[in-house]
Amino acid sequence: MFVRSIMVPSYACHVCLPTDSLKSALTKLEKMDIEAMPVLSNEREYLGMLGKQDIYRAYFLQDQDKDVFLTVTTVQDVVNHSDLYIYEDEVFEQTLTTFKQFAIIAVVDEHRHFKGIVTRFDVLERFKSTFGMNRSGIRLALATADESGRLNQLTDILKQVRADIISLTTFDEADRLIRRIIVKVSPAINQKKIKQKLEHSGFKILSIKECAND
Repeated sequence: MFVRSIMVPSYACHVCLPTDSLKSALTKLEKMDIEAMPVLSNEREYLGMLGKQDIYRAYFLQDQDKDVFLTVTTVQDVVNHSDLYIYEDEVFEQTLTTFKQFAIIAVVDEHRHFKGIVTRFDVLERFKSTFGMNRSGIRLALATADESGRLNQLTDILKQVRADIISLTTFDEADRLIRRIIVKVSPAINQKKIKQKLEHSGFKILSIKECAND
């Protein structure tokens, strides 16, 4: 899945110009109840991200009256995070490390022209889908030797017991040569039967749990 498939398109985003006053920018942020918005040139080139915290920090670092400061200071005097962007053709997992800094990421093309934004909320929703959290089912946590063909064996066993796979994710434990697997399957399965087949094939059952959709 690519960033472009989860981003909010540019026409639906709130943005500001570098020549806007901080007062007008802050008014827009508060009116729209958002924490930050992209700063764009007249040619729609991404210049950075302006957040409420950037405005507050800049105010506390100077001695002007608040209303005067907000009126005479422009966005270009405060804008930051010029490197806070991701390309539209990158896979959406690339957003994770960037979200350590900010809850919003700008999406640009190769010329830094603004294409939209991705929010932390959007990414979390996609990960919920990846783990099958939007559907009820049986969640199996397994461990197995990290050997070629083990995933094929697992899917064959699930097919034998007529279990429809909702989601399947693996986690490596390289130091122990163990692979952990989280698989969520349709709720209408014989748990005793599937447990016997998995253990007979060398899979260690860490847990089996019925999960409602979240």
